Amino acid sequence: MIANLVSVHVKEEYVDAFREITAYNHENTRKEPGNVRFDVLQSRNDPTRFTLYEVFADEDAVAFHKTTAHYQRWRDTVADYMAEPRSAVSTTPLCFD
Repeated sequence: MIANLVSVHVKEEYVDAFREITAYNHENTRKEPGNVRFDVLQSRNDPTRFTLYEVFADEDAVAFHKTTAHYQRWRDTVADYMAEPRSAVSTTPLCFD
């Protein structure tokens, strides 16, 4: 299993638009056969900061996700929303529910 923690800092004027397109990506990612979990978290201290917690069954599932129309639409749409480039940390879940 692979869990990716994606950190996103959004320009203040795009927070609502980011939430909308990210909800679309979330809904469709959850339908992918290799997706185990996809959580979208918004900071309570700074509403322009988000964390995407993505869990996939394996590398093939991660690769497949990146080919989907919903991911590509999300990626292309949010590019102009970013206050800085998004970053990701890929992890292996050890204790997971």
